[in-house]
Amino acid sequence: MTLSLANEPIPLETDADGVVRVGGTRVTLDTIVAAFNEGATAEEIVYQYPSLHLADVYAVIGYSLRRRSEVEAYLRQRQQQANSIRKQNEARFAPNGVRNRLLARRAIQRGETMTPLGWFMWTFTVMVVGIDLCVRFTHRKAQR
Repeated sequence: MTLSLANEPIPLETDADGVVRVGGTRVTLDTIVAAFNEGATAEEIVYQYPSLHLADVYAVIGYSLRRRSEVEAYLRQRQQQANSIRKQNEARFAPNGVRNRLLARRAIQRGETMTPLGWFMWTFTVMVVGIDLCVRFTHRKAQR
């Protein structure tokens, strides 16, 4: 009996946003490579992401090892995009005092009363965020 050797396609697809995904799932190439580089086996990766098939994970790991420079260039590009988007979001939505605002909102939704210190912290945070937004708006207007 002879063994039939066939070329199997690599189970990678690029979506509309340019993100490479594995085997028709939402799991990204970034995720598989990061998990493998952190020491996870293919079996552990499939256990963590049940939508994946073991053979697909092995194929993707093999692909990333054979084309290491291309994959690393892709991952660097994705990291640069993520950093750019993070900066844009931080510019649009001030991260200052997020925890205090969320805790205050949760307390209000639960009907809990806040301590005087809690109200002070919430009010102070709202004022700081308001001032920050005013400064940003004025700065943008001055740049135009």
